[in-house]
Amino acid sequence: MATTNKTVASGPGWQVSDVICTAAAGDRPFEEEHRAFCVAAVTNGTFRYRTRQGTAMLAPGAILLGNPGTCYECGHEHGAGDRCLSFHFSPAYLERVVAELPGSKRLGFADPRLPPLLSLTPVLAEAEAARERGDNEAFEELGLRIAGAVVAAAAGSSGTVRTPSRRDQKRVAEAVRLIELNAERPLSLTELADSTATSPYHFLRIFRQVAGMTPYQFLLKIRLHRAAVRLASSDASVSTIAFDAGFNDLSTFNRRFRRQMGETPGAYRARRVG
Repeated sequence: MATTNKTVASGPGWQVSDVICTAAAGDRPFEEEHRAFCVAAVTNGTFRYRTRQGTAMLAPGAILLGNPGTCYECGHEHGAGDRCLSFHFSPAYLERVVAELPGSKRLGFADPRLPPLLSLTPVLAEAEAARERGDNEAFEELGLRIAGAVVAAAAGSSGTVRTPSRRDQKRVAEAVRLIELNAERPLSLTELADSTATSPYHFLRIFRQVAGMTPYQFLLKIRLHRAAVRLASSDASVSTIAFDAGFNDLSTFNRRFRRQMGETPGAYRARRVG
C-alpha cells in the first residue's frame, strides 16, 4: 500500500499528519496499529476501515477514530486513494480534554468513526484550509478544538456552555495582556494557558467565550493592526514591518493582510501616505 505520511505540526502530547494513500481496489490491505488516540478527518476519497470497534466505510467529512494499541486495516475495494488530516493525541493529553467536557468522562472511542456532522464542519474546514496554506502555527488550537468537538460528539454530549466565572474572565484578561506584550514572538497555547494556571483546553474554551475569538486569531489581529499602523506611519520596508510584527515570511503576511484589510500592504500604504 503506497502511503505518504507528512508531519504538519506537533507539540507535547499531540501531532498532526497529512496522510495520502494511493492504494487501489486490487491492493491487499495490511494490518497497522494505532500508537496513540487517532482522530483522522477524511478530506478526499473513500475507504473501508476495520478495527476492534467495528467496520465502517469512510467518506469525505467522516472522522476515523482509533484507540492506542488497537490494530486496524484500511481497504479500497470501492475506490482508489484517499487523503486524511490525522490528529494523534497521547492518553494524558486526551484525558485532560475529557475532564473539561461535562458528561464526557470516558477515555476511549467505542465506535470506529463519526459520520459527517454539521457541527464539525467549521473546525474541519479551518483545519483543511490551514493545511493548504501551510499555516502550521494554527494547529495547536485546531487540534484542541477538534479533540473536544469529536469527544463530545462521540459521547453524545450536549456541549452545554457554562458562563465564564470572574476568575476565568480575569485569566483571559491576563492572557490578552501577555499577547499584547509579546505579539512579535511565537506564543503557544500551552504557554498562554500555563501563564493563567489552567489546562490548554479550558483556557481555549474560556478565551473564545470571553474574547469572541481564539487566542491565535487575537494574536493575528494584534500583529496585523501593528503592521498597518507602521505601514501608514513609517518608511520601513514591507518585509521589515512583516518580520517585526511576528510573521515568519512575507507571503503569509501579504495574504493575511489582504484578507483582513481588503488590499495589499503596498496599496494600503500608498492610499494613506500619498
